[in-house]
Amino acid sequence: MTKATFSFRAVLAASCCAAPFAAMAQDAGTPELRGGGGDAAADVTAPLPALRVTRPDLAERQAGSSDTADILADLPGVSAATGGGFSSMPAIRGLSEQRITVLVDGQQIDIACPNDMNSPLSYTDPQTIASITVLTGVAPVSRAGDNIGGVIAVDSAPPVFATGSDLLITGNASAFYRSNGDGFGGGLSFTVAGKRLSATYTGSYTQSDQYEGGGNKGLVRSTEYAKTDHALALAYRLDSGLLKLKTGFQYSPYEGFPNQSMDMVDNKSWFVNGAYEGSYAWGDVDLAAAYRDTDHVMNFLEDKLPGAMPMNTEVHSFDGSAKLTLALSTRDKLRLGGEYHHQWLDDYWPPVAGDMMMMGPNTYVNINGGTRDRIGAYAEWEAQWDSRLTTTAGIRFDRVRMDTGDVQPYGTSMMQMADVMAATAFNAAERRRTDENWSGSLIATYALTADASLEFGYAHKARSPNLYERYSWGRGAMASRMIGWYGDGNGYVGNLDLKPERADTVSAALSLGGFEQGWQLRLAPYYTHVSDYIDARFVQTLPDMMGMPSDFVQLQFANQEAEFYGVDLSGSVALARDGIYGDATSLTASLSWLEGGNLTDHAPVYRQMPLNAKLGLTHRAGPVELGAELEWVAEKTRVDATRNEPRTEAYALVNLSAAYTLAGVRLSVEAENLFDKGYDLPLGGVSLGDYGVTGVLRPVPGRGRSINMGLSTSF
Repeated sequence: MTKATFSFRAVLAASCCAAPFAAMAQDAGTPELRGGGGDAAADVTAPLPALRVTRPDLAERQAGSSDTADILADLPGVSAATGGGFSSMPAIRGLSEQRITVLVDGQQIDIACPNDMNSPLSYTDPQTIASITVLTGVAPVSRAGDNIGGVIAVDSAPPVFATGSDLLITGNASAFYRSNGDGFGGGLSFTVAGKRLSATYTGSYTQSDQYEGGGNKGLVRSTEYAKTDHALALAYRLDSGLLKLKTGFQYSPYEGFPNQSMDMVDNKSWFVNGAYEGSYAWGDVDLAAAYRDTDHVMNFLEDKLPGAMPMNTEVHSFDGSAKLTLALSTRDKLRLGGEYHHQWLDDYWPPVAGDMMMMGPNTYVNINGGTRDRIGAYAEWEAQWDSRLTTTAGIRFDRVRMDTGDVQPYGTSMMQMADVMAATAFNAAERRRTDENWSGSLIATYALTADASLEFGYAHKARSPNLYERYSWGRGAMASRMIGWYGDGNGYVGNLDLKPERADTVSAALSLGGFEQGWQLRLAPYYTHVSDYIDARFVQTLPDMMGMPSDFVQLQFANQEAEFYGVDLSGSVALARDGIYGDATSLTASLSWLEGGNLTDHAPVYRQMPLNAKLGLTHRAGPVELGAELEWVAEKTRVDATRNEPRTEAYALVNLSAAYTLAGVRLSVEAENLFDKGYDLPLGGVSLGDYGVTGVLRPVPGRGRSINMGLSTSF
């Protein structure tokens, strides 16, 4: 299936089966979603105004990408900033990953790398995900705190149980191959269940070499990767609810990053989650706890050799939450909740043998036992006033407390003096910080007619800095260039005096048409103003190895003021439909326009997606599926001069796909970038992997033509 087809199938899945007034209404937020055993939308207490990607959609896209964020970038209002092959960072309406809430089975995953290489979605795999819910507009306060953007919730399949005396045995398996990069992998899900106890194993593997850019762009270096994921989930059904326990492990031996000075050379992470979901006459209760341990190592892969610079990060996280949903009347529901999140992080860089002047003789301590503890509580009232009007209003408070220990540079030579002085000043400073953040939201959905609905939302949200934004202290050229998830090659310095970001967002959505009418149209404008936006201010131009000015600069995180506004337009029309056999021919289209501005510097905000549009045509006839897509992205001229952000040219890509299902086995073939168009990624940053080999600094090129094949079955 082509990308555009996927986008609108996901959008329409959120609307066609819902009540008319909920059609395609993700912008005003969403009422509370019941966990349903892991499926974010298995049981909703009100219509679901959210984009929702389901297992069939993911199954049709997994042959083309192992990167969950890249797949989500097909949705209107969502983009993906280039990272490694499975570690792109999602952004919602211009607000980056650090500003949105990403939940994996209801739990947040902490940053565990100064380059954010192991981003939360990197711990998921399209081969085994059951569903993804995306809130691109105003989100209710019950959906998470400590964010100013939307919400991405990734969920595993809910547990299933046998209905008779025999054991239930079910599952699915898949495999794929991609010609560009010689990528391959597979996934397996296997469930054994009785009437009360259910056990499910999920596992996947994916691997790829470096890919070729389109046209004459050539090899894109530092784009290889490999990883494997394993998880075991147990569920026990009680008379009053459900007990769940899940544990898992991920291992990645390597992942190249084309736009970073470093690569990931080892990442091990294991977790255990537990939850209880109970339903009683007076309401519902949800209790959850989780622990995750991550060991992360950066160094150079082949394209950035010779040399070595080991960088290690260890992270331990603990989550606990309790939520009550009370039915006050047939009209009113009240949600009360409390959350606790603890993060502990050690970031240290062992010395390099034989390099006593720059990277030795001591271990460079970047963050020494940094902690970030958040305690949050909220109250939310939902009212179904009549068959047309629903409102959700809530308020929450989050207290964020951060601290860290003393640090040290590699040594005390003259070449290390900038870091020596910075470490002395940092160790003498008071480093404990406490933020008290208030958030609130108001969401209204109104059915104008049976075929038209209007949604409106307003929210005030707050988000505290992360550990790296506050506590990265190095002032040396090399040390500061190891900090930052922007893919620009520049160096970043933390700021102890950062204030929390505070955002006011207004969003709306007008939805017309429906499944019965054979067409749908959705218009969704939005505006966000951010006070104390954490951007960066210029410090100095960094020198090269010869002491001459380089192509890169040093920046310090700083509070500024910013705004984001735009509109998402999407629609579909059924050209032909046969209700008897399910045959259908459909045309889909979308357009997204966004502008982000730094009001302090009167300049564009970094990494903003330019105007883009998609047009897709699909045809289904029995076991046959055919698809075609045209994707167009405008020239990127609004760039952040402070970071030397590169401009990119406009481009258009054509993708074709076909699939056939026989005896429960689905075989798919896709020609991605059919005409091998050469283009640069608008959110790709600069290609540092190529720069080290060629000496030429260029934007990261997009993937050239690739023939992707997939095979999947259920049993």
